[in-house]
Order: sequence, then structure tokens, then C-alpha cells
Amino acid sequence: MKVPCIRRDGLLVLDKPPGLTSTQALAQARHRLRACKGGHTGTLDPLATGVLVLCFGEATKAASFLVDSDKRYRVIIALGASTTTYDREGEVVARGPVAVSDAALREALSRFVGRIDQTPPRFSAIKQDGRPFYERARRGDETQPASRSVVVTGIEIVDRVGSMVTLDVACGKGFYVRSLAHDLGVVLGCGGHVAELRRLAVGRFSIDQAVALADVGTETALLESDAALTGLPSVVLPGFLARAIGHGQSVHIGGRDHEGWVRLYDDSGVFLGIGWSVGAGEIHPKRLWIGAPGHVEPMGARG
Repeated sequence: MKVPCIRRDGLLVLDKPPGLTSTQALAQARHRLRACKGGHTGTLDPLATGVLVLCFGEATKAASFLVDSDKRYRVIIALGASTTTYDREGEVVARGPVAVSDAALREALSRFVGRIDQTPPRFSAIKQDGRPFYERARRGDETQPASRSVVVTGIEIVDRVGSMVTLDVACGKGFYVRSLAHDLGVVLGCGGHVAELRRLAVGRFSIDQAVALADVGTETALLESDAALTGLPSVVLPGFLARAIGHGQSVHIGGRDHEGWVRLYDDSGVFLGIGWSVGAGEIHPKRLWIGAPGHVEPMGARG
């Protein structure tokens, strides 16, 4: 007999175990929570572990804000070999002697800090014409994804033992640590690939907050949905304006010239959703939370 799902609204900071895709980790967490609806906020390779922020119920409306968040990783790069996937799970395609001084390593890494152009791995979930590149790569297609501009705010050498280099990497949206490992190997002339990868943080959510998948259950408490939006300015609306927003109407509130996304609350502190402020005090509702005061729930929304 199929166990019915229940409505769960909020965020779960999961410590993703190795061997699962992000989608598989989400499916298992959702099953353990018995949640009806869920989504993840950025792909982690099966090899990788660490912070994977999951959104359930109404919190899925905030997922895109976390996908765009800065991230921190700890990676162990194995110098001396390049692989097809840019990590240890791929086929070795080239080997080279590792005659690299610490000074040469630091100089090489400095080239990858700042705004750089980076080419993602062929074995990646990036899509072209509706199909992910990894499907093409598995068929032997050697077409590379287009290079992209990405930001790396810092790279710190944590440890080095022979050909194994441990780094802490702080980066922005769209950065591939696997490409860093491969490209570093190219610069050093010896090849390189990811041996281990752990995501330490996504935005304000760190590994210290993460819950192991084995510990997730129906009693697991979720973080409030607006925890994903703390980087946005907040707007408190008096009751009549909160009700108007809940009915999908734009409102005017004095003293606001901000343009951009805002968090919306009523005057009792209840989170209403996300709006867009166009300046001059005008706010348009964009993503409202079902159950917020005054919100008109569409037919079938709870199905």
C-alpha cells in the first residue's frame, strides 16, 4: 500500500553522501520526509559529498535564488593524470611526471582567481538542443560545451602530499571544480583530476548545518522558506496591503526607492512571498506562498 505524502514547506540542508546524483539524493530525502513536492538547488556529481540545499513545498519557489548563490568547496586534486570526466571516475587519457614546486603551484593557481573564462567538462549536465552533454560524451561525441565567464573569489592551498593537493575554493555561479583540476594540470604540464570533492557551503548554508541522509525522517525539522532569501531586502506591509498582495494586486508603500527583488511580510511577521520593487514605493507580487494571509490558492494547488 502506497504511503500518502504530506505537505512539507521549508528547506533541508543535506550532507549528500557519495554515489548518488543530486536527483537521487532528493528523491530519497523526499521519501524519508514523505514530502509531496521537492527540488534541489544545484547539481553535485555522484562522486561529490556535502551541502545540497533541498526545497520542499512552497520553498521550491525560492530555489532559483540559491542556485545563483556563491559556493565553497574542498577538493583533493591528483596531479599526474588527466581523465575523460576530469575526476577519478573517468578513463585516464594522459599521464605526466609531477615535477612541480610549491611556488610553481601557487603561481599556477593564481591564474584561476578572479573573473576567468572556463570550459565545462564534456561529461556535464549542461544542455544543448535539450540534451545534456554527458549523453553526447558517452556516445563518443567530443564536442565541448561553450566556455563561460565565471568568478573565483579565492583559492587556498590546505595541504600537499606528493602529487595530491588539497584546496579550498570559493566561487560563484556556474564554476566547475573538475574543470579547475583539469586546467591546473594543463598549466602545470602534468595533468590533473579531482580525486575527492566536498561542498562546504552554498550561500549562507554551511556543512555545519547539514543533516546526513540516514538521519532524515518524518520528524526532521525544516528551515523556514525565507531562510533562502536573507540576501533580499524585506518589506513589511500593513494588513490591508498584505491582503491586496495576496490577491495578486500591486501595492504602493511610501519611503521605498529600491528596485529589485524583495521579501514580503505582513505586520505580524508572517512571510508572504517574493515581490519586485520598481521604485517609487510600487511593489508587484511575483511568487506568493500558499497559506499566506489573503493569498488566493489556485484550484488543485494542494494536489
